[in-house]
Amino acid sequence: MDSVFINGTVGAGKSTLADALSAAEPLPHAVIDLDAIRRLSPPPQGDPFAHELELQNLRAFAANYRAAGARRFILAGVIEDPGETARYVDALGASGLLLVRLTARPEILSGRLRARHRDDPADLQWHLERVGELTAILDRFEGHDLVLDSSNAAPGDLVRAVRLAAGWEA
Repeated sequence: MDSVFINGTVGAGKSTLADALSAAEPLPHAVIDLDAIRRLSPPPQGDPFAHELELQNLRAFAANYRAAGARRFILAGVIEDPGETARYVDALGASGLLLVRLTARPEILSGRLRARHRDDPADLQWHLERVGELTAILDRFEGHDLVLDSSNAAPGDLVRAVRLAAGWEA
C-alpha cells in the first residue's frame, strides 16, 4: 500500500489522525485534506459537495507530489459510495489504498462539533444533521479495510493500527 484514505463523518478525527500519521511517517509523503481541495463557493452546478472537482484536483496534486518525491499519500476525507474508491486509486496513481473508517460515539461527535462551531449556530446545526446522515451512509458502506473508534483512543494507538494494516510497520 502506498496510500491511506481516512474516511469518516464530520468530527470523527480524520484530520487529527492524518497529521499524526504524517508525524510518524519517515518516507517522503503528502498529506491531503480533501475538504481543502474541493472548496469552491458556490459549488459546481449538480455537484453540491464538489466531488468531481476534488478528484480532478487530487489527480493534479498527486502528480505534483510524486514529481517532488512523495512515495506515500495520507488522505482525510469522505467516500460515501464504495464504487468511488477506484476513482481515488486512479487519481493518486496508487499501487494500493488502505481504506480506514474512523468512527466515534454520537456524544463525542456532537461535543467535537459543538466546540468547533460554537460561534456559528447555523453551521453547527447543519453539521449536527450531516453527522447523522453521514453515519447512516457509512454504516451501510462495505469495503473498509480497517475500522477504528476515535472516541477515547490516543492518536498514537490509532497510528500504530493504521501503519500495521498498511504494511508500513512490522
